[in-house]
Amino acid sequence: MEIDAKEKTALGSSVGADEGQSNQKSTLESIPVSNEKINETDEKSKLSMRERALLRQKMMAPEYLPTITLQTLFDTAYQSKPPVIEGLLYTGTYLFAGAPKVGKSFLVAQIAYHVSTGHDLWEYKVNPGTVLYLALEDDHRRLQERMFRMFGVEGIDRLHFATDAKQLGNGLDEQLEYFIKEHPDTRLVIIDTLQKVREAAGDGYSYSEDYQIIGSLKQFADKHGICLLIVHHTRKTPAGDKFDMISGTTGLLGCADGAFVLQKEKRTKGTATLDVVGRDQPDQRVYLVRDEERLIWEFDHAEKELWKEPPDPLLEKVAALLTAEAPTWQGSATELIAALGLELQANALTKRLNVRASKLFNDFNIRYENTHGRNGSRISLILAAAQT
Repeated sequence: MEIDAKEKTALGSSVGADEGQSNQKSTLESIPVSNEKINETDEKSKLSMRERALLRQKMMAPEYLPTITLQTLFDTAYQSKPPVIEGLLYTGTYLFAGAPKVGKSFLVAQIAYHVSTGHDLWEYKVNPGTVLYLALEDDHRRLQERMFRMFGVEGIDRLHFATDAKQLGNGLDEQLEYFIKEHPDTRLVIIDTLQKVREAAGDGYSYSEDYQIIGSLKQFADKHGICLLIVHHTRKTPAGDKFDMISGTTGLLGCADGAFVLQKEKRTKGTATLDVVGRDQPDQRVYLVRDEERLIWEFDHAEKELWKEPPDPLLEKVAALLTAEAPTWQGSATELIAALGLELQANALTKRLNVRASKLFNDFNIRYENTHGRNGSRISLILAAAQT
C-alpha cells in the first residue's frame, strides 16, 4: 500500500490513553511544556531574555489560560505506555463495580495475578509489571487461602498486597508515591474498596465530591502512567444501563476512564456477565463461568468482537528499516523519506510519526525521537531491544 504523495497534514488520529494522551500543563505562543514529550523543541531557546521574562510574567498571571495550537499538537510526539491488558484495561482510572459477594475480589485478584506474571487473561494479551493490591476488606490469612486455592503455591515477587492503608488526602497519596518510587515498573494498583480510602459522609456524597475523589485518583494514575482499578459496589435498584447501577452519583463514572460491572442473573448460578466501557476501547460484554473448585472466572465468550486497527504502511516500512544488526538510524526527515522509498513531504512525515510514535513503540518496539537544533531537526529511530 502506497502513501499518498500529496498528503500534507498528519492523519486524523485520536490521542487517547493507548495513543499517548498528554497531560499538557501550559503553553504560550505554541510552546509545549508537557513532561510526556518524546521530542523537545528549542522554541524557548530562540527567545531573548526579555521575551522569556515576559513569557514567565504572562504564565504567572491569574487570568492566564494555557493553550496549545493544532500545529504544535502535530509537531510534538507524546510518550505513552502499552495497555495493561490489551482490549480490556489501559492506563488510567477504572471502576470495578458489582453487588456484594458476587465475586469482585476474586476477579480483581485474578487480574492482579495475570498482570504480575504476564500470563494472558482469557483471550486478552497482558503486558506484565508490578502490581499493588490494596485488599482492605481482607486479612493475610484469607488472602493466603484465596490465592492458594486459585493459583497454587508458586510465589510472585511482582505481586504485592496490603490489608491496611491510609485514606486519600490523609496519607494514602504519599504511601502510593513511595511504593511506585520503590517499584518503578508498577503497572497496576487495585484499591478494594473505594469506601475504605475515602472519608465517610453523613448523608451520602454529592456529584462534585464523587467527581473530585475519582479526579484525584485519575491525576495520580496519569502522572505515573499506571492503571488504578477501584473496586466499588452497585445499588440494588435495576437500571436500563448497567453502569447506572454503580453506587453513588454519576460523578464517579463521569470522571473515570472506564468501568467494569460484574453481574449475576441469579446469585446461585455460576455464570456472570462483565460489561466493559472505556474512553479508548470498544464497549463489550464478556460472559464468564465460575470454576467453583478453584474460584476463578473462566472465559466463555464475548458479545462483541474487538475492533482491530488496520496496519499502518508507514510504520511497517519504518520497522523494516531497523534490524538486530542495524538497530539504530539517524538523519533528517528528507533522508528518512529517501531511505523508506517514499514520495512524501518532510513535514508530513514528521507529523505522522509524531502522532504514531506510541504505536510505533508499542507494536514494533521502536523508539522515535525528533530533536530540533540550530541546524534543523534530526530524527532518531532506536530498536529498544538493542538497548538492553
